[in-house]
Amino acid sequence: MIKTIIFDFGNVFINLDIEGAQEHALNAFQIDKLSEDMLLNNSLYEQGLISTSEFLAFYSKKFPQLSPQNLTRIWNFMLKDFPKRRLDFLKTLKESSKYNLILLSNTNELHINWIKKHIMFYEEFKACFNKFYLSHEINLVKPNQYIFEFVLRENQLKAEECFFIDDNEYNILAAKTHNINTWHIKPYKEDVTSLFKIYKKLFD
Repeated sequence: MIKTIIFDFGNVFINLDIEGAQEHALNAFQIDKLSEDMLLNNSLYEQGLISTSEFLAFYSKKFPQLSPQNLTRIWNFMLKDFPKRRLDFLKTLKESSKYNLILLSNTNELHINWIKKHIMFYEEFKACFNKFYLSHEINLVKPNQYIFEFVLRENQLKAEECFFIDDNEYNILAAKTHNINTWHIKPYKEDVTSLFKIYKKLFD
């Protein structure tokens, strides 16, 4: 029996344009691909191991022609709309009290600040969850095994009673190694609001 549903944030609730954002960044930086030190800087920032000012300072030094404001816009380019039907679905789920609801997201301070400013119902969304884990706040990222161990231990959960929804295949595979039930959701082809139609037997 499923007792806990663990949701990713991006491409589950808020739509992302990851490929478009990467192309936009490469064009703005006038480079062919992200360098190893850029990838490392991004990873450290997502884990909350460097501050926003340190993160932006790295890029300002590398691309002095771009202002911190421009760099911030480039970084946030991937963030798109948050369809209200998904909030309504989540609120109904919360009101039913049938499941323990957890958010587990790889994200960072700049993205969350953008979301707080542009998604008017962010606080309402956040209040639907029993636990709200953002990678930069807990210093852990998916698909690292420790993040799943942390969530299971912190909430005293049995893996087989958990259901995890994520758009990233590597995150799904990592969760499966803990015997967590999973849904590798396909952005723009599947919608989280169809959860109980697609996995009806599992939740009956």
